[in-house]
Amino acid sequence: MALALFQRAAECLAMPSPEEKCAAVTDLWLAVQLDNFEFDPHTPVTPIGAAGHPNKPDLVDPSQVPRRRLGSKEGRAALVHAITHIEFNAINLALDAAYRFRDMPHQYYLDWISVAADEARHFQLLESRLGSLGFAYGDFPAHNGLWEMARKTADDCLMRMALVPRVLEARGLDVTPGMIDRLKSAGDVETARILQVILDEEVRHVEIGSYWYHLCCDQRGLEPESTFLSLLKEHFSGSLRGPFNIPARMKAGFTQREMEAISSLS
Repeated sequence: MALALFQRAAECLAMPSPEEKCAAVTDLWLAVQLDNFEFDPHTPVTPIGAAGHPNKPDLVDPSQVPRRRLGSKEGRAALVHAITHIEFNAINLALDAAYRFRDMPHQYYLDWISVAADEARHFQLLESRLGSLGFAYGDFPAHNGLWEMARKTADDCLMRMALVPRVLEARGLDVTPGMIDRLKSAGDVETARILQVILDEEVRHVEIGSYWYHLCCDQRGLEPESTFLSLLKEHFSGSLRGPFNIPARMKAGFTQREMEAISSLS
């Protein structure tokens, strides 16, 4: 029997257990690849709330998340934990993108379920690495900034594509190369290897966001560059910081004009 795509995406989104969520997302992606799913357009879109997440980590203001030097095992574990939490949020973001926005082309849903499956695999890689360092997901506090932007963009696919993949997730393209270099300098080659895998795959995720952002602009007769820059100024003026990974961002669908404007806002 074919899976009802929107219902199953909502069920995965609501699961609080990371282990169960990752397994369910992997199964959903397999069903999509085998074409063993059906669109269930009569499934209502519920107002966005809190995504399913475990009792730990404690969610705090970003200023309260501890920052530790990478020279210690605990410092490296704190960094891995922060990225693990980002990847857990990224699973929920991809699922919500597939669940919430209806009447998009068929490929849109395949793309975002594929992203959710990638993010689940990234989470598992990092969770395993955290365990090898003697810690577990939930041992450090974390913040919920990614999901807060999902809530703010829940009523508009264009805004979601512009502000989550093309701003918040694109930030990972900028900061990850530096983290990889610092980890290698600290002798943590294994964590650096995992982050390189994630970086390579995240370019495609941001590129998917760029593609569907441009399609939403086309549908509404909007000019993509000026619309994106207006959204940046409205929501992120003064909060963007360089340096920017321009080659990765260009590969992910940014234009030269966009990069010049982003740099001017930083």
